[in-house]
Amino acid sequence: MKIDTSIITKLRKQTGAGMSDCREALDAANGDIEKAIEILRKKGSKIANKRAGKEATEGIICAYIHANNKIGALVELNCETDFVARNEEFKKLAYDLAMQVVAQCPLYVSPEDVPEEVLDKEKEIIKEQLSAEGKNIKMLDKITEGKLNKWYEEVCLLKQRFIKNEDITIEEHINEKIAGLGEKIKVGSFSRKQI
Repeated sequence: MKIDTSIITKLRKQTGAGMSDCREALDAANGDIEKAIEILRKKGSKIANKRAGKEATEGIICAYIHANNKIGALVELNCETDFVARNEEFKKLAYDLAMQVVAQCPLYVSPEDVPEEVLDKEKEIIKEQLSAEGKNIKMLDKITEGKLNKWYEEVCLLKQRFIKNEDITIEEHINEKIAGLGEKIKVGSFSRKQI
């Protein structure tokens, strides 16, 4: 089946993946854009896992100031090379992340960044709530784990739903960009200010 160039371009705009990756995904999906997106997302995860051991010592710092000039954020986004740091897709990703920080107020980059004492306190609060609700003691650990994962979705940037596409998390969005750009990308840090 011959895939029309306009469909490939549309998929590229939606995902940020390379033209050849988009063509391959559309071929595999028989021209179905939704299936092609799913194929690219799976490929992105595999590429991200391969690149995980690489050093991300280059990058940029990006600012987003909301229209009212009362809320803003700075995001440090790292990659492997200066070439990718200058790429428009990479800069757009950094800008989207800064906008996400302004909109969703995360406290940490990932669950691994949550201090042990904060995590212990959150577990204690959850267990007290569950005990007060009369939940089965045997199920407490499993329920606590589920509630902790929900809490991570609120306070950890990588686990939050992407404000421009609620179907994916920030982590998945970054993995898609890793697939498109072919380099490890990681959020170094962020800062949010509000008046």
